[in-house]
Amino acid sequence: MKGLNKSQDDKKKTPSASFIIGSIALVFLIIGYQIALFIHHAAVEKIVANHDHPDTVFVCSEAPGGSNQETHDQVRQSKELGSGSNSSKTAPGPSYVRKNSEHSEKAEAIRLANTPRRFESFRFNPNTAGIDDLMRLGFTQKQAKAIDNYRQKGGRFRRKSDFAKSYVVEDSVYRRLEPYIDIPRIDLNAADSATFETLPGIGKYFASKMVSYREELGGYSYPEQLMDIWHFDQEKYDGLKDLIFINPSSTTPYPLWKLPEEQLAKHPYIGKYAAHAIVIFRNNTPPEQWSVEALSKAGILKPENAEKLSRCLIARQE
Repeated sequence: MKGLNKSQDDKKKTPSASFIIGSIALVFLIIGYQIALFIHHAAVEKIVANHDHPDTVFVCSEAPGGSNQETHDQVRQSKELGSGSNSSKTAPGPSYVRKNSEHSEKAEAIRLANTPRRFESFRFNPNTAGIDDLMRLGFTQKQAKAIDNYRQKGGRFRRKSDFAKSYVVEDSVYRRLEPYIDIPRIDLNAADSATFETLPGIGKYFASKMVSYREELGGYSYPEQLMDIWHFDQEKYDGLKDLIFINPSSTTPYPLWKLPEEQLAKHPYIGKYAAHAIVIFRNNTPPEQWSVEALSKAGILKPENAEKLSRCLIARQE
């Protein structure tokens, strides 16, 4: 009985074949998983390395005055002659342009997700900076894409403070980048109606009026002229005055002393009757006495219109 019990105990201590096979399979599975991780890691490192040190392709352009075939022949001949050629004269060879090789979208995605973040500080417009530039500034890929998605949906950062309010812009990051944020102001004499619509409180109606009134004036001379537009009050102006400007190079002086009567009559500060009087004034007054102040003193312009016109850029009389 004792011998029988001993053999049974030995059988219990001996692992079954299925257990042994399962254990071996598990070991191979773990090894395979580790190998897969290693290969993946190596591939990622290769993609990142290719970005930091891009593969280089030298593009051979056509030699001056020669055909493509001639250029290729010169390249072949230069290879055959080698660097040991004793020829003192050489034909003009082809030019070479260094160009980084292109990578697939998947490779670029892996590169973006795994490239170590390197913080930089440089001037940028948060409305136009690309995802790569945003990542260079210190944002993660997810944060950079969130900013881009906001812009793609029509969002716009009008002021630096708007960018600070974005939920992906941390306070510490904003404090570092604030001196480098460059959001260009809108030139009243160069912008179109679509650009005007990006201003706060300006919809399609006011954007259209801003363009049409600019045409009537012959160009804005000072920003406050916007308040001449019907219902464009002080509150609306105060809400955008820091976002607009007038570039002198885009402003054409108004030719007050040359325009014919029918053209003068179209100006908002002149009108039909004053236009007729201005023509009479020009015909009967020496040019050296022509001025907006003189028109006002002569009663040709109303005081309020004369004050507005005096602030406009007027072309010199010749």
